[in-house]
Amino acid sequence: MRLNSYNAVQVGVDYYPEHWDESLWAADIQLMKETGVKVVRVAEFAWSRLEPREGIFDFAWLDRAMELFHQHGLQVVIGTPTATPPRWLTTAYPDVLPVFADGQTFHPGVRGHRCYNSASLREYGSRIIEKLARHYSGHPAVIGWQTDNEFGMIDCHCGTCNEAFRSWVKQKYGTLEKVNAEWGNVVWSGEYSDWNELTLPHGGSPFQNPSFLLDFQRFQWDSVVQFQKTQIDSLRRICPEHFITHNFHSYPQRLDMYAVGADLDVAAFDYYPNTSPTKQETTPYSGALSLDVTRGIKRQNFWIMEQLSGSPGCWMPMWRTPYPGFIRAYAWQAVARGADTIVHFRWRSAVAGAEQYWHGLIDHSNVPGRRFAEFSQLCGEVNGLSGRLQGTVLKHEVAILHSHEQKAALDIQPQAEGLDYYENIKQVHRALTKLGIGCDVIRAGEPLDGYKIVIAPSLYVLDETLAEQLEAYAAAGGVLILTNRSGVKNSNNICVMQPLPGLLSRAAGVRVDEYDPVGLEVHTLVDPEGNSFECSQWCDLLTPVTAVPVAWYGDDFYAGIPAVTVNSFGKGQVYYFGTHAEERYWSLLLADLAGKYGVTRFAGLPDGVQATIRSGENGSFLFLLNLNRMPQTVPLPGSYPSVLYNGEIRSGELRMEAYGVEILELAE
Repeated sequence: MRLNSYNAVQVGVDYYPEHWDESLWAADIQLMKETGVKVVRVAEFAWSRLEPREGIFDFAWLDRAMELFHQHGLQVVIGTPTATPPRWLTTAYPDVLPVFADGQTFHPGVRGHRCYNSASLREYGSRIIEKLARHYSGHPAVIGWQTDNEFGMIDCHCGTCNEAFRSWVKQKYGTLEKVNAEWGNVVWSGEYSDWNELTLPHGGSPFQNPSFLLDFQRFQWDSVVQFQKTQIDSLRRICPEHFITHNFHSYPQRLDMYAVGADLDVAAFDYYPNTSPTKQETTPYSGALSLDVTRGIKRQNFWIMEQLSGSPGCWMPMWRTPYPGFIRAYAWQAVARGADTIVHFRWRSAVAGAEQYWHGLIDHSNVPGRRFAEFSQLCGEVNGLSGRLQGTVLKHEVAILHSHEQKAALDIQPQAEGLDYYENIKQVHRALTKLGIGCDVIRAGEPLDGYKIVIAPSLYVLDETLAEQLEAYAAAGGVLILTNRSGVKNSNNICVMQPLPGLLSRAAGVRVDEYDPVGLEVHTLVDPEGNSFECSQWCDLLTPVTAVPVAWYGDDFYAGIPAVTVNSFGKGQVYYFGTHAEERYWSLLLADLAGKYGVTRFAGLPDGVQATIRSGENGSFLFLLNLNRMPQTVPLPGSYPSVLYNGEIRSGELRMEAYGVEILELAE
């Protein structure tokens, strides 16, 4: 792999030479160079131009574009084109097309019309990828590859997937007797007596066995991993010096991103923060969580492969145009949270096809305007700081555990109205972000070394390995925060026959005697000082065993019963939330814990202003971002030179304009 080929701090664009008359290419690429663009992604949707007929390949047009990129010193990432199988392929080999649960075919003409288990797609997809890889393996402009585009769950029900799922279950369980036992198929006479009876969940009945449905999702995750592996194996064999990434999108994601990300060199995300002023209270924080989730896929810095450049629209009404400063500020937010490369989608708005109104940096007029000028400013700033920021990373003392299995299981059997796994993570993450506390979002089961506080929301599906890891973490001195609906089921989605929180009962030091799925009803939580807070979704009625209550219910028949407890466990503490407390309660608790355990934080942030620190051999840099349409004032705890504004000293109260950005150098 080329040294520093994917960890340089830089700005890029998505460009589609095949969409434009060739007479435009040279001027476009010259302007990219002058603007400060360093990297370009190409070709992820270009299969029909690269192979216009079966076995007839045409790379000449891309060669000419590549030569222009190289002449202007631009680096190139090539996308494998399997997300858009061409019509000649889907016509001759219809097994490429997914089949919905109702038997309808996912027809071509849109992107994403490919079954991950299709033998034809794997054969012909592998062929075009190998041809591309061999053709460009030695090209001086090419630094890396993106697999496919925005993998997602298709829920394909074709015959190939049916056979593949049956084989997957056989490999996992061995015998039908084992399947029947592990899934609890005796209920409703669901037991299998022959392997041919085991099929995909055709028809989508709401009464399907939840154990079966969870394994169906796991099977699909493995299918995507194996589909991608065929691409990665070819690319690594032919282009060992190139890095490989994939662009994840649209969180929360049903796809297991951690499984897909395991084989990648670097993860990437497609980031489209909402431009509407009505989303002001949520967009900066949901965006921060998305970026932290992406960083957690490989627990390292990442790429943004598509960054908002204008109003999204097409299959939905168009969003508001980005407010002045919006594009620059949100690009810097991505850098502040670990993105090393920001690739903007796209260079120019499309004049044809479904994405005509998913606006690029330059509008259909082909006249660079306000947004392009802002992008040009961003390029200059990033290029000016690239050397100092290279190699810097985020180091945090708080982690939130995230699990696609928990989300899948809770989606299969919704527990209460309004109880949403990812939305609840959003609330806790938002509280931390507003407090100025940096947070990693990592896969449940990852090592927890170095974290002072670990928050593990709703470990609904739980095995002994994870329970033992969390016990060991707390016993060694960590602060573990658990929430309701933990320890409910085993890994096969079968309810455990023991008091909740099940395998975590000893660490939590508490017993759930009864629960009330209150849903959207608002109830009251009372702390030792008599302060009242709202709670909703769920109410566990707790009996402390070794734990101590720290909040009680204030109403209903369980008024006075403990709702939140803390248990001393070894050298650490374990909190248990029996209910979903409002954000204000979380903020007070987390601020108190941060002070008690010496967690680094940046206090006094106004709403919409975020603070993060990237550190490395070149120093430590504090990023301050005002992601508001209104100016804000930020109190600084000391005096710092601005690396963004020629070393000017900032101290006292820092006034930040709407969508203002500041980067300060911290003393060693």
